[in-house]
Amino acid sequence: MERTAVTQTDLAGYLPLVARGKVRDVYAVDDQTLLFVATDRISAYDVIMENGIPNKGILLTHLSEFWFSYLSSAIPMLRTHFVSLALPSTIAPNMRRDLQNRSMQVRKFQIFPIEAIVRGYITGSAWKEYQEKGTVHGMKVTGPLQESEAFRDGPIYTPSTKAEAGKNDENIHPDHAAAIVGEKYAKRIEELALSLYRTAQDYGLERGIIIADTKFEFGLDTKSDDIVLVDEVLTPDSSRFWPVSSYKVGETPESFDKQYLRNYLTSNGLKGKPDIVMPEEIVSNTESKYQEAFEKLVGRKLAEVLQEKR
Repeated sequence: MERTAVTQTDLAGYLPLVARGKVRDVYAVDDQTLLFVATDRISAYDVIMENGIPNKGILLTHLSEFWFSYLSSAIPMLRTHFVSLALPSTIAPNMRRDLQNRSMQVRKFQIFPIEAIVRGYITGSAWKEYQEKGTVHGMKVTGPLQESEAFRDGPIYTPSTKAEAGKNDENIHPDHAAAIVGEKYAKRIEELALSLYRTAQDYGLERGIIIADTKFEFGLDTKSDDIVLVDEVLTPDSSRFWPVSSYKVGETPESFDKQYLRNYLTSNGLKGKPDIVMPEEIVSNTESKYQEAFEKLVGRKLAEVLQEKR
């Protein structure tokens, strides 16, 4: 695999750009189909780093494909936006090398403007709020709890706003989320998010990974009124992955996700600051953590998966 990070794509003349997110560049294939291109950009505390993590976009794409397949088998009624990893025929041959394996075609849906976060363990911003107020997203939880402890009553649904680029997401109470998406859909989103989390959590534990929390995004099929799983799914970008082998209640666990980068930024006074270039050690270690998460969850190295798809 290449060691050069791909941080920008440009398909001008081939496909129109719809949006450029923190990680993905989104292009329109036709009226019903989008091309998601996962770059190697990485963000922390809602700020994109100046340099990227080599092959990160390829890993996120193939891990999401794995989860779309697994979750669809485990939850037969689940609908996802995933169509194919194949590139549209309109893409020129000389551009395919950089786009192959980091792109997926997906169906276009109306996106609900919230992030459907599910937490099985108390950590991060939830732990901070709990220490200060005894609540999580404004909700009372059974306690007392220690850092990194599993919630006593099982996983909880803790949504957030979906901020525009350059702005911070805001943790909100489920009632606030219901006001945003409408009562008609709020409970369905919550129940589906919890079902997805529990299914993935059981799978992860069998493979030595605790999925401490994760973020789902959903869309609406306006023709059928179905709620559809969209965006990326259960990746190191959208989840906290902890090794079962070293997990201890009351401690901040090591992780296979971008918490390592967050820790570096916080300890060096760089949290939330722009124009950060990550040192090579941080880049390399982050890449290794993502690769280890992929291998544990999929059961094969990313290079082996790519070889099989040639």
